[in-house]
Amino acid sequence: MTFISRRALLAVAGLGTAAWLNPVRAQIAGKPVTLIVSSAAGGTTDISARMLAEPLGKILQTSVIVDNRAGANGNIAGQMVARGPIDGSSLLVQYSGYQCITPLIQPAAGFDPAINLKPLGHLIDAPQLLVVRANFPVDNFADFIKYVKANPGKVNYASSGNGSLQHVTTELLKDLTKTFMVHIPYRGTGPALNDLLAGTVDFTITTPPPLLPHIRAGKLKALMVTGRNRLAALPGIPTATEMGVPLVASSWFAVYGPTGMSADLQNRLSLAIKQVVESDSFKKRAEDQGAKAVVMSSAELAALEANERKMWARIVKVANIKAD
Repeated sequence: MTFISRRALLAVAGLGTAAWLNPVRAQIAGKPVTLIVSSAAGGTTDISARMLAEPLGKILQTSVIVDNRAGANGNIAGQMVARGPIDGSSLLVQYSGYQCITPLIQPAAGFDPAINLKPLGHLIDAPQLLVVRANFPVDNFADFIKYVKANPGKVNYASSGNGSLQHVTTELLKDLTKTFMVHIPYRGTGPALNDLLAGTVDFTITTPPPLLPHIRAGKLKALMVTGRNRLAALPGIPTATEMGVPLVASSWFAVYGPTGMSADLQNRLSLAIKQVVESDSFKKRAEDQGAKAVVMSSAELAALEANERKMWARIVKVANIKAD
């Protein structure tokens, strides 16, 4: 009888994944992989890219660089990747608002993210939080709505840009509560958050990751969650539905490549991204950020995108949202 050591068995077991990934390593050929981020530093898109970069680099055995290219509601970053190299060295970390809503309000000449970008893998899903500046004169969502109704047009809110999910979600809130608030668009969540912390604007609705440190430090007050359930990180904050407002909206963040990449390379990159998102460390980091790691196939991600475009098209029309 021949005996095989445990180490040898583990090596054999790992051959499947190693053999699957070796061609993608060869195709990237040691070149750095750049994750083009469609938003400014400090927002959830940026955070999710940085959560992905290091472990992805270890799997692909190359360096992975994060490059923030904010502007034009995600079209700048999207077009860079769509028109960039097709060898896997330039990938897009994208936010659902830019992927699904931007094409509805700001179609770019010769570019449609649903056509020119190939979904590679889902990263995280996150509901949104309504937060107000620390000195805003209310401490709960019910009083917030009362205050806004008593001061029409005097309360303003920040978003990461016209047509962003923050913008569209807040316009939906206005429609549902019959309130009037003034929109102030920024080039990304980071700049919007800076002005909120400085007290220049009154509130914003965005995903938890960039907000939680400031909430815990008492620099912002969280009033409402747009998810179906309360956040484990903030169990005392009610959902909009609990407060009688049927508002459910979440953001998701995913990785795309140019459609000109070979199907084989797309599949192999998808496997590498899947390995990262399935890891315990990635799941834990997402949970700590008030988000959830979600694995999806390319086909599942494409279907999610198509469904959300249809859903948000109605709100864009009702609110008459236009590009900058």
